[in-house]
Amino acid sequence: MRIHYLQHVSFEGLGNIEDWALSTGHQISCTRLFKYEPLPEMDEFDWLIIMGGPMNIYQENEFPWLADEKVFIKKAINAGKLVLGICLGAQLIADVLGAKIYQNKYPEIGWFDVKLTDDARNSKMFNTFPECFTAFHWHGDTFDLPSKCVWIAQSDACEHQAFEYDGRVVGLQFHLDTTIESIRGLIKNCSDELNDGVYIQSETELMRHLENLKDLREYSEMLLDVMEAGFRK
Repeated sequence: MRIHYLQHVSFEGLGNIEDWALSTGHQISCTRLFKYEPLPEMDEFDWLIIMGGPMNIYQENEFPWLADEKVFIKKAINAGKLVLGICLGAQLIADVLGAKIYQNKYPEIGWFDVKLTDDARNSKMFNTFPECFTAFHWHGDTFDLPSKCVWIAQSDACEHQAFEYDGRVVGLQFHLDTTIESIRGLIKNCSDELNDGVYIQSETELMRHLENLKDLREYSEMLLDVMEAGFRK
């Protein structure tokens, strides 16, 4: 399968998704939007993955490539592609599906539990996930649930943590892709966001719970395996 991913900043790449993709024999290509690289044609990929980033989806004046990216994501969804959005990527998907994106009541940065909804039990994507698990978070915005989407997960700080659309499009506000390198990259580049918020952990706390990375990799591979299997049917 041909996987194409959209990268918004140099320090938020595929993370552990890259290891899975390479180990399962998939082709990987990338558009580095921050370098103004061109977007591919629809017939050049099967699966679109939209990564995170510190910008907001409505900052088109500062990041003009956001406008073309939104059109591209909508086109990929309409073309029947597999689509996975993570953090900013989930917000972008929600936006093109018509939902409102706005500042969450609480910024959420660190290791916090995610709880599945009742509807997640009927989802082929998530019915093998534990009802509650610890994920990595780094976001200030959130989104309303888009129309015709299945609400999948929530956390204490953020009601809409994940959704599924049409059995092939997934948005994750939280991170399953996280690696120790990506945490270090976020700390290095976004440490100004580590204040005394209710749901903001310190740099020490972020690095203290690296044992969770093993579980994140397992959950990431579970989701990717199911998405891949559904595409191949």
